Amino acid sequence: MRSPRFLTVTSRVFKELRNDRRTLALIVIAPVFAMFVFGLAFSGEVHDVPLIVVNQDQGAAPVPGAAIVSISGKIIANLDTKTLSISTESDPAKARSDIEDGDAYGALVFPEGFTASVVSEPSGATTSIELLLDKSNINVATAITQAVNEALLETMDQAGEKPPVTVDMVAVFGQNAKFMDFFVPGIMAFTVYLITTLLTLITFVGERTSGTLQRMLATTLSERDIVMGYAVTFSLIGMGQALLLLIIAILVFDISVVGNVLLAFLVIALLAVVSQAMGILLSSTARREAQAIQVLPFVVLPAFLLSGIFWPIEAIPSWLRPLSYLVPPTYAVDASRAVMLKGWGVSEIWIDIVALLAMAAFFLTLAVFSLKTRKD
Repeated sequence: MRSPRFLTVTSRVFKELRNDRRTLALIVIAPVFAMFVFGLAFSGEVHDVPLIVVNQDQGAAPVPGAAIVSISGKIIANLDTKTLSISTESDPAKARSDIEDGDAYGALVFPEGFTASVVSEPSGATTSIELLLDKSNINVATAITQAVNEALLETMDQAGEKPPVTVDMVAVFGQNAKFMDFFVPGIMAFTVYLITTLLTLITFVGERTSGTLQRMLATTLSERDIVMGYAVTFSLIGMGQALLLLIIAILVFDISVVGNVLLAFLVIALLAVVSQAMGILLSSTARREAQAIQVLPFVVLPAFLLSGIFWPIEAIPSWLRPLSYLVPPTYAVDASRAVMLKGWGVSEIWIDIVALLAMAAFFLTLAVFSLKTRKD
């Protein structure tokens, strides 16, 4: 029986794949890599979130002559130490200052006479504790709120009654922030990173395969001149994309920008500079456009999952978390959110800016070196 003719095509494709070891490796490695990155990035819950506890409560005796108890102490003891990294402070103003400086995500404040108020309140009355929150990261703020509420409920259960306690939440940052306000800075960073890296990578590889790059190298242009020429071109394109995305975010999605909108733009634009430098460097690993596409999963997936765009870095397993700081969008996302939601300036985000500048310089230097190596 004669086999269908389409099987001839199938056979030819499989023979070509068999001879292309790079593609065969990608077929096996890429899905495994994707599964591990997705699985590890989304397998954990938020943990080790810095929370300051300010306990001004002295405790009280439930009835005259009874031993002094501290309900605030019981609530603190029931806080989830896996989710929260708890430190103590005596001054509520200092705790708030620490949140404003980015040293903590929240502060739980027990007022003076808290236990006495709880045990002596008439029926129906309530006593409150204050929870100061940095709500610029909604996922982290939600985790803190949940941990505090669970500790309060557990204390009630242990007491065998329901102490009349409420939690008054005060937003230090992001008071009126919506999920879109948190989401859009990450999307802006990821879009600029992806498009600029891909465009630079494909274009540079195309110049190499067409022979244009070799002809330029045969002129008086140095490798540094060529790399910097492409760098300026694609950096300007990336900046244009950043500006367009920022305009759409403000006019269409009505996101709030508390800080300097120009600084937010400059952060995303700086990411574009880093992305094109990475694209030029990655182009040295490919001889044709098809091979250039093969490196994308290893560029896109870590940025998508490890840079805090959708899933907070605090929820990534601690042993994997250092990899987040090797991904350029991590710094752009952190800085742009800080500017747009907290109103921070250069003095607060300078570490992110320095990290992006260092990455740009590092990638461009390696790109020039790789071009010289290929020429030799």
